[in-house]
Amino acid sequence: MPDAEDVRRVALSLPDTAEKIAWSMPTFRVAGKMFATLPEDESSMAVRCPKEERDELVLAEPEKFWIAAHEAQFAWIRVRLAALEDEQELRDVLADSWRQAAPSRLLEAHPELGLPTAR
Repeated sequence: MPDAEDVRRVALSLPDTAEKIAWSMPTFRVAGKMFATLPEDESSMAVRCPKEERDELVLAEPEKFWIAAHEAQFAWIRVRLAALEDEQELRDVLADSWRQAAPSRLLEAHPELGLPTAR
């Protein structure tokens, strides 16, 4: 089961990523644009997710995904770390969020990370 240190390690392994404290919690940014946060209790993370996909994810795996009330109007979703299968799933979730925030120059420079699912 991935934990907060795994989130930090994986997020910081993505190109041009930096950690910054905001709202009293760690946030992870690509080229200055936030793509993940580690809320206070560090049992979950928030990541970018196209609004069109959020409801489907929550309905399919409610033990893993949910939408925090204060993030409902934004393209973000919460992920319970204990519900992730393994580090590869953590990496996939973080890389997808990274792709949604990364500028075109980074997407082009890192084709191994794929294209964003939506913009």
